[in-house]
Amino acid sequence: MSQRTATGVSLDIAGLTVGYGGEPVLHGVGLTLRPGEVVAVLGANGAGKTTLLRTLAGLVRPTAGSIELGGADILTLRTEDRARRGLALVPDGQSVVAELTVDENLRLGALWRHRGAARERAIAEIYDLFEPLARRRSSAGHQLSGGERQMLAIGRALVAEPALLAVDEPSLGLAPLIVGDVMTALRDAAASRGLTVLLAEQNVTSALSIADRGVVLSLGTVVADAPADLLASDADLRHAYLGF
Repeated sequence: MSQRTATGVSLDIAGLTVGYGGEPVLHGVGLTLRPGEVVAVLGANGAGKTTLLRTLAGLVRPTAGSIELGGADILTLRTEDRARRGLALVPDGQSVVAELTVDENLRLGALWRHRGAARERAIAEIYDLFEPLARRRSSAGHQLSGGERQMLAIGRALVAEPALLAVDEPSLGLAPLIVGDVMTALRDAAASRGLTVLLAEQNVTSALSIADRGVVLSLGTVVADAPADLLASDADLRHAYLGF
């Protein structure tokens, strides 16, 4: 795959507090990502991982805190304006348009970013990255396997050439072998494009295998932030917060 010109951006989150119906979910969360860094946000169900990513994308409004992307405050921006600044969210649930083909889904992702030859090049690079999609390009979304749908959801985000990719639970419901393929593709995409990646996952082993750092959330609070290899080897922390 050819080297892309897109480069990752920094992300700085400080004092982020978020709640639903008056009940706090995130409590003063702080998190920094360097350009091109892959960071895994780990934690059990209810830890606040999805809320963090949805708040980052502008789908949830915080009650306190700040979010800066590439040094610019994005807290008041609409979701679509954050996307134009280079932020892409792949939500959990393998969000593809089931009635559209693989190729049509990818073209939808490229709609506002590319035209003509640039769009064809961007789509061709997704097929290079996710070879199963190249074989299914004429298949409708509902005809794909769970792994193929997850690849398509990630590919649709990547085709717009974001600078920061936030991915929520990409391993959800997938067989272990397919999880490995999806994680490898994420790692390769980050490396080849210089992407900054924020990966929310319950599958700790898989997430840490591709991450530079791991951040552990427990009940909406950051309880650990360390290099991935150190986090993976910390048995006491794993037992206390990650369940293994």
